[in-house]
Amino acid sequence: MKKIVFMGTPDFAVPILQQLIRDDYEIVLVVTQPDRPKGRKRTLTPPPVKVEAEKHDIPVYQPEKVKDTYDEILAYQPDLIVTAAFGQILPKALLEAPTYGCINVHASLLPQLRGGAPIHYAILQGKKETGITIMYMVEKLDAGAIITQDSLSIQPTDHVGTLHDKLAELGAELLHETLPNIFNGNINPKEQDDQYATYAPNIKREQEKIDWSKTSNSIYNHIRGLHPWPVASTLLNGENTKIWWGEMVAKQVDKKPGEIVDIHSEGIIVCCGDKQCINIKKLQPAGKKQMTVEDFLRGKGKNLKIGDRLGDHHDKI
Repeated sequence: MKKIVFMGTPDFAVPILQQLIRDDYEIVLVVTQPDRPKGRKRTLTPPPVKVEAEKHDIPVYQPEKVKDTYDEILAYQPDLIVTAAFGQILPKALLEAPTYGCINVHASLLPQLRGGAPIHYAILQGKKETGITIMYMVEKLDAGAIITQDSLSIQPTDHVGTLHDKLAELGAELLHETLPNIFNGNINPKEQDDQYATYAPNIKREQEKIDWSKTSNSIYNHIRGLHPWPVASTLLNGENTKIWWGEMVAKQVDKKPGEIVDIHSEGIIVCCGDKQCINIKKLQPAGKKQMTVEDFLRGKGKNLKIGDRLGDHHDKI
């Protein structure tokens, strides 16, 4: 039986690990990131992949930097290394050690959206389609030869959370179909064309801010492209406020970007740069929990009025 080392960290990687377990491969080691402090109490929390591995009594290794401590992995003499959202580039010695190489399950149709946040950018950029790529790993970010791909339509109501779950399941299915062909030599890897490469780096805090000068469609993609993490934000009454959900409204108004044109229990209607509107449905004032607009208007938002503007008022008009 072929020996596999699995490397992954977040929730996305869990269905892929589960598929390897269901397919009865010999997973000799799981490599994941160290436990990290989480929440307001900064409780030390294991990554989801570690939790899953321990359910099945699979040994777990958690190096801070795998490039400095890969001898522990090589000691298991893996025939194949499978990675999924591991979060580190593997050193050459590790890439070349397994008989069948190192493969990665990546959540985009490479060479598009190389990097750590391909699901976010697929929605942020308004794409109609994305998918899963299984490719060989090299010492360059998501640039190895493609083994297999499968595509998935992005629905207008999809957000990062729903698309994440769909892609994780698709990744597990594609790996299930691909691994036997890798072991049988029945594959024809295709090199990526770097001239078509695009990138999806991890989301930075400044990218969370909504630019109300943009179109309503772009702002809607921004909200759902950051939902449910890290969540879009805007200034509201001078305070940073997270916008958890909003929808486009078929309403054209001659108002300034970010200007509130209507307020009711079902939402706050805001003008965008194209004079179309977004209806804010759920929000989170600074220091408070996520809430409906109805609850917000009863409390912190009771003085909000039509004509108030969201954002920093430096948006392009």
